[in-house]
Amino acid sequence: MKNLRTLLEELDLSLSDLLRTTIYLTDYREFETINAVYASYVREPFPARTTVQAAALPLGAKVQIDAVIALRDAGSSPDRILSDG
Repeated sequence: MKNLRTLLEELDLSLSDLLRTTIYLTDYREFETINAVYASYVREPFPARTTVQAAALPLGAKVQIDAVIALRDAGSSPDRILSDG
C-alpha cells in the first residue's frame, strides 16, 4: 500500500482516487491481515475490490495489487481511467 500511495502521489493523486483494486495473495490465510492493512489506508467511499489467491507472484511477492484510478484535470472531476498493475 505504501508503494501504491507513492506511485499515486507522483501523479498528484491519492488513494481516494482509486476506483477498483484487485489484490492477489499467494496464501489466502493471510486475508485478514491484508484486509486490516488495506483498511488502514483506504477510506470511504471504498473502491470496488476483488481478492484472488494466486499460485505464485513475480519476484516471490506474497501480495500484488492491481489498481484502476481516476485521473483528474486540475481539480476537475475524473475524466479518464488508468490501470496500473
